[in-house]
Amino acid sequence: MKKSVIVLNGPSSSGKSTLVDILKKMIKEKKGQDYASVSIDDFLKMSKEEVIYEDDVYEISPMLCNKVREYLDNKTGVIIDHVITSERIFAYLQENLADYHVYLIQVTCPLEVLNKRERERGNRCIGSAEASYQYLYPKEGYDRTIDTYKYSTEECASQILDLLEVI
Repeated sequence: MKKSVIVLNGPSSSGKSTLVDILKKMIKEKKGQDYASVSIDDFLKMSKEEVIYEDDVYEISPMLCNKVREYLDNKTGVIIDHVITSERIFAYLQENLADYHVYLIQVTCPLEVLNKRERERGNRCIGSAEASYQYLYPKEGYDRTIDTYKYSTEECASQILDLLEVI
C-alpha cells in the first residue's frame, strides 16, 4: 500500500494551518491512522517585515521533501501546508513525491477575506495573501477544492477525508 501525502495548497491566510490540525485529528479518529504535518513555515522566516519570494520557497523545497520522506518512514501519511507559486516548485514536489499517493487540495476563500485575515493575524508581510492568491500554482487540476470561507474547518476536513475514502 502506497503511503499518502496530502498537499494543502493555498494562499497565505487561507486557513491551511488550522485545517491541518483538525484533519490530522479526524484521520486518527475515523481511520486510525497517524499523519504527520510539514509546513513551509517550518523552513522560512515569516515576519511582517520580510517578503517571501518564489526563489526562497524553491530553495527550501529539498528540505521540505526530505522531512516528508523522513516522517513517512514511521507514519501512514503526511499533510503538507504549502503555498506553491510556480511551475518549478510544483514540478519539484511532483518529482520528489512520485513514490507516494499524492492528494492535491486547493484551499481557497475570497480575496477580501484573505486580506482581512492577514491584517488580523499581524505576523505576515501585508500583501503576502494577495500575492500568493494571484500567483498560486497550479490554477486547476486539483483532486478537491475547499473554501474555508463557505465551510467550517471541520466541514473542509470532512471533504478531504471523504476524498481519502473514495480513492
